[in-house]
Amino acid sequence: MNKKQKILYLVRHAKSSWDDASLHDRERPLNKRGRRSAIDMGKQLAEQGHKPGIIVASPAKRAYSTAKKIAKQLGSEAPHVIKDDRLYFSGLINMLGVVEELDDRFDKAMIVGHNPAMTNLLNALCDTSVINMPTCAIAVIGFDIESWADLDSTDGELLGYDYPKGPGNFAVSL
Repeated sequence: MNKKQKILYLVRHAKSSWDDASLHDRERPLNKRGRRSAIDMGKQLAEQGHKPGIIVASPAKRAYSTAKKIAKQLGSEAPHVIKDDRLYFSGLINMLGVVEELDDRFDKAMIVGHNPAMTNLLNALCDTSVINMPTCAIAVIGFDIESWADLDSTDGELLGYDYPKGPGNFAVSL
């Protein structure tokens, strides 16, 4: 039986500001470099044909802002960005739950969250040995599944990986 491929984009939020120590962690915004990186990485995705149908982000300001900036660069058909509390430091199992519950109408989906959970999720999904996803790093993982709910039935394949000071190419254009 031929299975349909699903593509998952894992994004660590862009560089955040520590200028205001009185802010709650969830309220920390992106700094100037982070804003620029999110825009640049979004442009790179668009130029290489990557178009997730949905983006799910941590409710933390820095993660949600990263998601919105990337989405804006994807053009007029930019995906809707939704928040999910399970992407804010709630552990690997909860993050897997977010992915497994994605609507199957979307063959390509993006998750925007925090480290170390994003690096752990990347390594768990495709048996890589990435030590640390830098800020605004994006991993592109392919799965031979028809439904996101079947995520645990297969290992993903790392199709591409880049970050703001990286090679500038996700290695695969879609």
